[in-house]
Amino acid sequence: MSIPTLALPRLIRKLEDALGEELCLALNDPSVVEIMLNPDGNLFVERLGRGIAHTGQMDKRAAEVAIGCVAHVLNTEVGDRKPIVSGELPLGGHRFEGLLPPIVPAPCFSIRRRASQRIRLEDYLTSSAMTAGQALIIRQAIDRRWNMVICGGTGSGKTTLTNAVVAAIAEQTPNDRLVILEDTVEIQCAASNAVALRTSDRVDMAQLLKCTMRLRPDRIIVGEVRDGAALTLLKAWNTGHPGGVATIHSNTAQSALRRLEQLTAEVSTQPVQAVIGEAVDLIISIDRTPKGRRVGDIVRVHGFIGGEYQLETHGDLQHAA
Repeated sequence: MSIPTLALPRLIRKLEDALGEELCLALNDPSVVEIMLNPDGNLFVERLGRGIAHTGQMDKRAAEVAIGCVAHVLNTEVGDRKPIVSGELPLGGHRFEGLLPPIVPAPCFSIRRRASQRIRLEDYLTSSAMTAGQALIIRQAIDRRWNMVICGGTGSGKTTLTNAVVAAIAEQTPNDRLVILEDTVEIQCAASNAVALRTSDRVDMAQLLKCTMRLRPDRIIVGEVRDGAALTLLKAWNTGHPGGVATIHSNTAQSALRRLEQLTAEVSTQPVQAVIGEAVDLIISIDRTPKGRRVGDIVRVHGFIGGEYQLETHGDLQHAA
C-alpha cells in the first residue's frame, strides 16, 4: 500500500527532525561519503580525503524515529520480528541501512551518500587515481564489448568507478541500449537509450535479470552482484549480450573470480569456472589507500583451461595494445 501524497512531506519533516540539523547538512555536503550511527549513540562521518571522524551523538529515541520513518516511506515494517531496513533514504536517495534490537543492543544505521557529481575517466587520470595505460585498456574494452567486473572492498569506490565507465560507454557507443539493475539507485547514466530496474521486497535480482532479457539490451549493467543471481548474469552475458559491467565485493582480481564461484555455487551444484571464464573478459580492482582511492590490478580473462583461469595482467595488456 502506497503512502498518501499528503503524508509524505510530514514523514520527511519528521525524519529531518530526528536526524537533526548537523546530519541534514552533512547529507548535502559533497565531501561526505558515509554517515554512521553506532548502537552506543556515537556518530561518525567519513569525508573524502579526511577519513572517518567522530561528529557527536544521537539520542536512542531519535534513531528509532529515523529508522521508523525510512521504513514507512519504503512501505515496509520494522520491529522485533523484522529489525532490518534497507533502501533509499527519502532525503536525496542515499543508501540507508538501519538496524534495531534484538540484532543490535540499540538502534544504529549507516547512510552511504550518493555522489553529487559524475566523475569521468579523465578525472581519475587528473587525480592520479588511474594511469593513462589503465584508462586506455578500459576504453578499448568498451569498444571491443568486453564484459567488465569492477571489484573492491567496502567504500573503495566501486560505484563511482562504474559511473565513470558507464559514462564512457554512453560517449563511445551512444546508440547502445543499456539496461541497469540495482538494489539501490546509485548508477548515473547519461545514455539516451537506457532502462533502470530496481529490486524490491518481492522482486529479486535474479528475477530482474530474467526480465532484462526481454527488454532488448545491448549492454547489461548490474550495480552489485551479491548472490546466486551471479549465475543468471553470467549466462546473460554469454548469450548475445556482451559489453556489460558489474561490481562485486572483492579485494583483488583473483579473489573476484573466487567470489563469483562462491555466489554461483548458491544456485548450482555444477562447476561453473568455464562459464565464468567465458563470460568475464576484464576485471578491474579499486582500492582505498591512505592517499585516496586508486585503481589497482586490471586483469584480462581468456577463459578457464586445464583447471585454471588464463589471465593476462595490466602490463602485458598495455604492451599488447
